Amino acid sequence: MIGAAPIAVEIPVAALVEREPVTVLFSQKGWIRAVKGHNVNLADQKYKEGDGPRFAVPAETTDRLIVFGTNGRFYTLAADKLPGGRGQGEPIRLMIDLPNEHDIVALFPYRPGFKLLVASNDGRGFLVDGEEALAQTRAGKQVLTAASGARAAICVAAGGDTAAFVGENAACWSSISPKFRRWRAAAASSCSGIVPAALPTPRCSLRQKGSRGGRAKNRTRTEFDLTPWRGARGAAGRSVPQGFPALTASASRQPD
Repeated sequence: MIGAAPIAVEIPVAALVEREPVTVLFSQKGWIRAVKGHNVNLADQKYKEGDGPRFAVPAETTDRLIVFGTNGRFYTLAADKLPGGRGQGEPIRLMIDLPNEHDIVALFPYRPGFKLLVASNDGRGFLVDGEEALAQTRAGKQVLTAASGARAAICVAAGGDTAAFVGENAACWSSISPKFRRWRAAAASSCSGIVPAALPTPRCSLRQKGSRGGRAKNRTRTEFDLTPWRGARGAAGRSVPQGFPALTASASRQPD
């Protein structure tokens, strides 16, 4: 007798890849590679003449890496497909369709359930579910559509219930509840306390723990009462606390 056809079993691609720790190195000129292990001496890593380190991201060979560009598009790379650490890697533009006039803002491994805060350099941003950042093709996925003349500039993990923003001129501090709209056809809500062309460095933290900012290297400052700096979206913000460091958009940290 001929029996019923067997039930198809879907095997995740990650199950076919040996899980090993790697450190993904991304250079200033856009070359990418994966070095084995997490305890990598970054000072010993070599780059092409005129190039240097930019991102060093701990990951695993089974990870999907999310790349966010200044064009507001998310791209996805398989960590196990990256060139090894013996050479100097390959240009990331050979792996994704990133226009020459655009650059990389953030690079990090995908983690289920995480949320991201993305923003352009004209001070507009919103929250994105991590799943929405996964792209299926080289062309990536358009998530943030910046206004004419503006570019995507920040992509950070959105944890806690408060987002604090410090302008490049270090003259305003505005702490707001993240009532940003979710991704809806790449429409953005206006961020608070941002002057044009001075996108801040976001710091996301739990309200009860205060907001943290580095006063000097390996030192932190904690403010437990955020009331003086809390404001509605579109407000001008207030001066930063005395001793708070000057921060620039280029100092924005990547998602944890």
